[in-house]
Amino acid sequence: MIIDSNDPYTQPSFSLANRIARAAWGVVWLLLFRPSPRPLHVWRNWLLKAFGAKLGTDVHVYPGVRVWAPWQLTIGNRVGIANGVTLYNMAPITIGSNAVISQGAHLCGGTHNIDSANFQLVAKPISIGEHAWICAEAFIGPGVSVAEGCVVAARCVVTKSISEPWTVWVGNPAMKKRSREKAAKS
Repeated sequence: MIIDSNDPYTQPSFSLANRIARAAWGVVWLLLFRPSPRPLHVWRNWLLKAFGAKLGTDVHVYPGVRVWAPWQLTIGNRVGIANGVTLYNMAPITIGSNAVISQGAHLCGGTHNIDSANFQLVAKPISIGEHAWICAEAFIGPGVSVAEGCVVAARCVVTKSISEPWTVWVGNPAMKKRSREKAAKS
């Protein structure tokens, strides 16, 4: 999908097919997804699925959510993704069941190799575990996995995977604040 060794100043970073698919999604997002009334989750889920997203049941994606590439998105059951969330999924983003992604959170699957002459674009997948909560305006970086039951506090910046389940993380960079009680599985 990413073109290696290109000139990022004059050449595209993605294949023509990818750029056409993203342009088509952009038109659908602008005309059909974004202006849809808040309660029409089924409609927005249908649009995401039409572009290749894999969604479970009772998924609530709000109209102000930006999804870069729906075909790179997998969401479990009973998941809420609030307005203002950015899912910059240059690589796959997977969100486990019973997770919440709060307003303004940014899941960023792309970065650049700052040591290459052309700042080569690099994409890495993101995984959010079941029962996790990514709070308001938190940032999850490329290649990060967040374990089951974790809470990533508001405005927290996570650049390394969190492997310890049922913990609370705060700050920039993210630091473990405490453990949390395990929720009953639904």
